[in-house]
Amino acid sequence: MADRIFIGGGGEAYGDAQSLLLGYANRHGLIAGATGTGKTVTLQILAEGFSAAGVPVFLSDVKGDLAGLARAGSVDFKLHQAFSDRATTIGLTDYAYHACPVTFWDLFGEKGHPVRTTVAEMGPLLLSRLLDLTEAQEGIVNICFRVADEENMALFDLKDLQAMLVWAGENAKTLSLRYGNVSGASIGAIQRRLLVLENQGGAELFGEPALELADIIATDDAGQGRINILAADRLMQSPRLYATFLLWLLSELFETLPEVGDPDKPKLVFFFDEAHLLFDDAPKALVNKVEQVARLIRSKGVGVYFVTQNPADVPDDILGQLGNRVQHALRAFTARDQSDLRKAAQTYRDNPTFSTEQAIREVGVGEAVTSMLERKGVPGVVQRTLIRPPSTQLGPITDMQRAEIIAASPVKGKYETRIDRESAFEILALRAGHAARDAQQAGAEQVKDREFSSGRRYSPGGAAPKPRGDSFGEAMSKMVVKELTGTTGRRIVRGIFGTLFKGR
Repeated sequence: MADRIFIGGGGEAYGDAQSLLLGYANRHGLIAGATGTGKTVTLQILAEGFSAAGVPVFLSDVKGDLAGLARAGSVDFKLHQAFSDRATTIGLTDYAYHACPVTFWDLFGEKGHPVRTTVAEMGPLLLSRLLDLTEAQEGIVNICFRVADEENMALFDLKDLQAMLVWAGENAKTLSLRYGNVSGASIGAIQRRLLVLENQGGAELFGEPALELADIIATDDAGQGRINILAADRLMQSPRLYATFLLWLLSELFETLPEVGDPDKPKLVFFFDEAHLLFDDAPKALVNKVEQVARLIRSKGVGVYFVTQNPADVPDDILGQLGNRVQHALRAFTARDQSDLRKAAQTYRDNPTFSTEQAIREVGVGEAVTSMLERKGVPGVVQRTLIRPPSTQLGPITDMQRAEIIAASPVKGKYETRIDRESAFEILALRAGHAARDAQQAGAEQVKDREFSSGRRYSPGGAAPKPRGDSFGEAMSKMVVKELTGTTGRRIVRGIFGTLFKGR
């Protein structure tokens, strides 16, 4: 039916259709289960269903398996007969293979279009989370953002932030009087964290052109929602970068999209795979922000689906907002595992025909315990459900196939060439250049004045110059010139240029 996505068959002999109502799809969801129990296929069939309903999707491809969404399944596939038999069992009479419109993205620009944001758009909170900074170090980052705003210096990429940190270090005394202590040790620690981030390839995330949300909230000419796939196999080697980027994107959607209330279907569905990475060692302020976004973003028409191995990976305040749930098998080998399993079972609306806790232990691969929101947002009775087979290719695609899809993308050429506009780096470098030139000119004038005075004093018939009193402004000017031409002045100029130009 047009108002729902068919998920699979439940009940006795799996004959009862289990569906996700599109009108409640923006009330978020959870896909959980141990490794190898079928979470990826569940994610794949949900993405297919949303796309067919005209709903754009954004998801991360951690293992490379989800790229198959861009290709139709094949009768030559080894599981074709098993898929056909399952479709018959669950009453899927119109089962057929088809491809979905896909746009590939890659932070590193290797397996998809480059995806970037700016340092300013990331903001000090998420940036501090990305760098794993202490509270004092986060305070310095906030100062840099504040000063950059006041001085109209844009923060686009990491070299802009590095330039601001150098400037903050050289002006620490002045900044400390206004904002509190700015220590060189803290600035040095932040710089080292930035170096680690650069070594991990994180610098590719920052810059222009930045991602435009309209390019992921898009449909194709036939009205199907485009499935945006972020290549995350390499990105997962830097889990904090992965989690922070997805959280930034979620926050950007929250802050940018208008209120739409309760739409007939979502404007976008966002799948957060490996969701535990978002909450591991996360500070309370960040968890509170995620909770706020999860609570309010549904009114923007965005559904968020967390994909993880164990529901316990998600904080209770956020877990309570996930109304649509697909729970694959959980393994209970330890006392803690057994406790987590009991807690997971208690979150479902009981079905008198079976034990939910036992069902979560026993469901096989491709089978799950499901509960979807019904009319008026009431949780549905839990069901043992045989998940429908995918219509797209199960598994990865070849590099040539990926290249063909990227070449035919509607955003081809838009993000591939990096833009470097004037920003904090260039502005501070220009100021440092002017300071160095002024200091050099002042030094030359002092030498000339001394030579002239000496010549007048000892020249035949020349009268000695009369002493004169300097005004306060002249005295201050001389003091500044002396400082710039002295050791401290040279250190300022050398410090700024050394940091700003080595990275170029």
